[in-house]
Amino acid sequence: MAPSLFSIAGSLVLAGTLVLSATTAGAAEGKHAGMVLIPAGEFTMGRDGGPPEEGPAHKLFLPAFFIDRNLVTMKEYARFIRAKGPVGPKGEQYLDVGDEDNRIHHVGDTWEVEAGWEDYPASEMAWHGAVAYCKWLEKQLPSEAEWEKAARGADRRLYPWGNGPPRPELAFFGGFRGESVPVGRYPKGRSPYGVLDMAGQIWEWTRSTATSYPYDPKDGRESLSAPYPRVTRGGSAASDHEGLTATSRHTVDPGRQARGHGYYGFRCVSRVEMVF
Repeated sequence: MAPSLFSIAGSLVLAGTLVLSATTAGAAEGKHAGMVLIPAGEFTMGRDGGPPEEGPAHKLFLPAFFIDRNLVTMKEYARFIRAKGPVGPKGEQYLDVGDEDNRIHHVGDTWEVEAGWEDYPASEMAWHGAVAYCKWLEKQLPSEAEWEKAARGADRRLYPWGNGPPRPELAFFGGFRGESVPVGRYPKGRSPYGVLDMAGQIWEWTRSTATSYPYDPKDGRESLSAPYPRVTRGGSAASDHEGLTATSRHTVDPGRQARGHGYYGFRCVSRVEMVF
């Protein structure tokens, strides 16, 4: 029987194996502009010998998906706030406008980013705001599994850049909680797939609940209607070396999720569209 051949967003799949094209691997287009393709396949999630909540290490298969190369920025999130406002239809908080650290302000009849903050990671949104933003773009928040595979690849590395400890040229850390810098300043710290800022900066929302391992995508932990708490990933500027690992898990309780904070941001993922 001849091997089957079809395309995924400009890449070729032969006998079930994803073959990245130069275009897809480097710069996706259209809906997936600014995103990176993570190929289908197995990877090791979690680790042994670390904090108890990060183990046991186990194998997990994920279908191919796209993920934002960079964290969502203030200027990108401001477009969403202009379209939807700072509060959702059920009173959920999309932007904590009363926080002194908020950088997106109501100016006249629109919402504008404070000058100089356009390329900083978006923050001061509750989890619901991150969910709504991704849905607005016909995308979704990454699951813990998707986030971790994008951060560490399939070689079980401890950090996005490898197994060596964090250094100033690899990630933004050593500051205070909520401190950040414009996205994309640490290309040497990129993940195996070229995703940036997956260690340090600000914690990243996922859609997964804080459920123990082994990770099972079918057990309800990824449901947006599942009970809190949720898990954030990647550490922050105030994290130590353990907090910056690609396996580090930070649980956020319901009270904190009800309002925005300056030390939580996010990026989106998108399902691969298959063309047979």
